Amino acid sequence: MYLFRDGKGRVIYVGKARSIRKRVASHFTKAQGGGRGTVSSGHAEMVASVERIECVVVASEAEALLAEQGFIKQYRPRFNIRLRDDKSYPFIAISLDEDYPRVYFTRERHRPGRAYFGPYSNAKRVRSTLEVLAKVFMFRSCTGAEPGRRSGSPCLDYYIKRCEAPCVGYVSKDDYRKSIDGVIDFLSGRFKEIERELEERMLAAAAAEEFEQATVERNRLRAVHSLLERRRVANESVGTFDAIAVSVDGREANAQIFQVRDGVLSDRQSFYLSNETERSPPEVAEEFMLQYYAGHMSIPALLVVQRELLQGAPAALAEALALRRGGPVELRAAERGEKRRILELAERNARLALDEERLRAERRRSSRVEALEGLQLALGLDVPPIRIECFDISNLGGTHTVASMVVFEGGAPKKSDYRRFTIRTLEGSSDDYAAMAEVLSRRFAQWERQADISPHAPDYDASFAALPNVVVIDGGKGQLAAGLPPLRGFRERGVAVVSLAKRIEELFIPGRPAPLVLDHRSPELQLLQRVRDEAHRFAITHHRTRRDRAMRTSLLDELPGVGPARKRALLAHFGSPDAVVAASREELQAVPGLPAKVARELHGALHRAG
Repeated sequence: MYLFRDGKGRVIYVGKARSIRKRVASHFTKAQGGGRGTVSSGHAEMVASVERIECVVVASEAEALLAEQGFIKQYRPRFNIRLRDDKSYPFIAISLDEDYPRVYFTRERHRPGRAYFGPYSNAKRVRSTLEVLAKVFMFRSCTGAEPGRRSGSPCLDYYIKRCEAPCVGYVSKDDYRKSIDGVIDFLSGRFKEIERELEERMLAAAAAEEFEQATVERNRLRAVHSLLERRRVANESVGTFDAIAVSVDGREANAQIFQVRDGVLSDRQSFYLSNETERSPPEVAEEFMLQYYAGHMSIPALLVVQRELLQGAPAALAEALALRRGGPVELRAAERGEKRRILELAERNARLALDEERLRAERRRSSRVEALEGLQLALGLDVPPIRIECFDISNLGGTHTVASMVVFEGGAPKKSDYRRFTIRTLEGSSDDYAAMAEVLSRRFAQWERQADISPHAPDYDASFAALPNVVVIDGGKGQLAAGLPPLRGFRERGVAVVSLAKRIEELFIPGRPAPLVLDHRSPELQLLQRVRDEAHRFAITHHRTRRDRAMRTSLLDELPGVGPARKRALLAHFGSPDAVVAASREELQAVPGLPAKVARELHGALHRAG
């Protein structure tokens, strides 16, 4: 295995090969035009960014595949295949670390003791699945680690047959756990077992003349039957498998997974992939399958894939997936029958998804162009405002005053250029005008400073070095008046400075006595609103972070020789900062892990401070 690192030490690509020397050399030969076929701009950019190469030796190809995915998950290299927006895909989580586990929707999967199912590509479908599961298995919906609420009585879910009320002991821990096992079976695709168990419970309740319970079990069985029949795509004899199809178009790719369990289409997933180096479909499919099935609880024994996807190293991939599954995994190309029909459906969906994404991207681009041209006309600019910067102030009663700078380029956010400011001169004052003047003065000063710095210098800041076309100030006429003097240098260079007031979305422009009121449906006003709202969000997030950090500090943070570990030891020993202050020298010296010398200095510092 090998890792490419850039000049800043970041991993930008992770690869694997039997001969590292030949494979790495081929990257550079291809980038120079010496290989076969055309060279993608992404591949050339990757090779140009490489400053250092690291090698890792593993025992087999399967281990190399798993190690490669581990590094990709850890470093998130830019030029590897990866799920786009993979931080926000939904999962279904089951809190197996609790006595009465919860089943809930989540977008994280890092907590120990939890079973995660996913990722899923459609949040709405996940929520509807949870609703069906709640009807059938009647697990609790309360969010605490312990079931119930302070009143000590069952909630409404119990009375509408959505929960068996473990909070008041109406169901035992073992019986409740059987319901959770049913949820796991359902999400793993073991539908036959669920139907058989529900039918047995219904018949047993009827034989015992517990007709109310028999009715409940019957309704559960009907709900499962209804859900499965709507999703049935083939006979039960077709078995259980995943059909996987990949479509690639330049730097974009889409993967479709049709999950078939006993002839039932249990789910269909669609994932957009980032393919910066324009790699081939087999390479895209290999990395996608390893990422998708990483830690997956229900890898089927059969994966049906397109024939061209078997051109790589299917044996090594199957071995790596088998290690994850704990059992054999077969990769097969379907030639005929139901499996072939379902795979063709996946192929058509993958191509259609890429076409739809291309159309959406074109519509977004056209909309941004229209908004920029409209803003150019409204402000009387010579060129469309490609770079827009917006500034906002956030404080609470004059404390922790901060400011934000957000940047939109080409009508879209450029988050790498966002910057935060802590106001230095106004602590205890809520003068937003003075705060805005300070932040804009610092912005212009940074622009002048960057002009004297080489772009290759470590303290060079591309965001501050860029000259904006438009500066938007969040506020009204007062904020605009406060911002004009510090930005005189920008205005002399053709930068337009405006302010946008929230009340009726008035646009204040220097030299115009009356504000400009744009049509609320116009793309240019909607663009300005997005920029302003993003600046407000970014500022208030920074303000809350500083305020929360200040609320977590105490007298102990200011004492000599007391770091985070000793602070925890003192609080664990005495229970509160007040008890630490009241402690004698002997009591401080008795704290486990606190040296006697530090305890004496701590006691002296506390008494000097009063």
